[in-house]
Amino acid sequence: MTRTRLAAVTAAMLAVVLAGCSGGSDGSTSSEEENSTSAGPVTLTYWTWAPNMDKIAEVWNAANPDIQVTVNKQAGGDDAAAKFLTAAKAGNPPDLVQAEYQMLPSFVAAEAVADLTEEAASLKGEFSDGLWNLVTLGTDSVYGIPQDSGPMMLYYRKDLFDKYGIEVPKTWEEYAEAARTVRKKDPKVYLGTFSSKDPGSFAGLAQQAGGQWWSISGDAWKVNINDAATTKVAEYWGGLVKEGVIDDQPYFTPEWNKALNDGTLLTWPSAVWAPGTLSTNAPDGKGKWAVAPLPQWNEGENYSGFWGGSSTAVAAKSPHKAAAVKFATWLNTDPEALKLLVEEAAVYPAATKGSEALTEAPEYFENQPDFWKQASEVAATARGFTFGPNVNVAYDAFKNAFDKAVQEKSSFTEALNSVQEAAVADMRNSGFQLAQ
Repeated sequence: MTRTRLAAVTAAMLAVVLAGCSGGSDGSTSSEEENSTSAGPVTLTYWTWAPNMDKIAEVWNAANPDIQVTVNKQAGGDDAAAKFLTAAKAGNPPDLVQAEYQMLPSFVAAEAVADLTEEAASLKGEFSDGLWNLVTLGTDSVYGIPQDSGPMMLYYRKDLFDKYGIEVPKTWEEYAEAARTVRKKDPKVYLGTFSSKDPGSFAGLAQQAGGQWWSISGDAWKVNINDAATTKVAEYWGGLVKEGVIDDQPYFTPEWNKALNDGTLLTWPSAVWAPGTLSTNAPDGKGKWAVAPLPQWNEGENYSGFWGGSSTAVAAKSPHKAAAVKFATWLNTDPEALKLLVEEAAVYPAATKGSEALTEAPEYFENQPDFWKQASEVAATARGFTFGPNVNVAYDAFKNAFDKAVQEKSSFTEALNSVQEAAVADMRNSGFQLAQ
């Protein structure tokens, strides 16, 4: 059964749907929590897929005998999100959950996570505006504390740029010209590829361009996936694919791995986590790849977007909200914890001061000792946007529509329009109120 409710988001109202069950806890600190705290140590359960998070929790536990955290390792991705929603619906969720930014609105819509505005709003200054936007709905209602992020940069084969006599492109127009140059000099080589299988990458590029796919207007959602900024991105990549100057090979396939490794693919607009992928999938490129800011849409601009990243959210039905927020705040803002996130969990901390824990460049980029300095500068320029409660539907529609457009060399604009239509239809069918 599906019903519609309106949840307060400060001055604005967020229309959400609660599927399959009635009402639930609002996640506020209760007398039950206060009693349990006074009766003895609080035990929190934290679901996360980040490696070695149990070791980080041990550091917290040693210093905080009254709040003990038990880590439950999850697989991550859509399966982890579905498992959490199922647990929340059944009334037995963990106290804390690692929530991908794009999944957070769906957790809010299901009343599965607590509103942390009162407890966490003061942390805003610890993060860039782009990252804070990813955990905020409505005017300023906060539903998670940023944990790690994926600011996007341009990874490129420096040695082969030198070989083909091309400069690192500062604009997307220059990138297109470089793609044409490479193809003329060696028809076996592509400057880059468009992946119809990776909507998260496309979303990051849309953020860079200024796209805003979902937003809240009064008591209704606005869906604008095919806004002018995103349409510009789609038309750009569709034009290059149709022209044949970039490849259309999806990321993370054996063919793509081979092209990265043998030097027949020269760039990858990717996130800060890319060194791990490159070291595994393109081992022969060690010391040959370099990093630069993404090309810009207009000369003189300085923007990026996010591909990936997650927050720490508190379950709405946790009886220990205050204790959970205390741990989540430490985990994502304390200098010692940020250092542990880098060294043990191998993530790029979301907190601005997390860059202080990043000193030596990744081994794969030993030729670029300023790797983390560049990453930190890029992170400060990354735009985020509000994700909607049906991201999975939009992402699936993206894969279907853009797969077809790539195969048929048809309009990427039409493909984007179909993603918009699918997202709107799903929200309307689910009972969300949509702005006209």
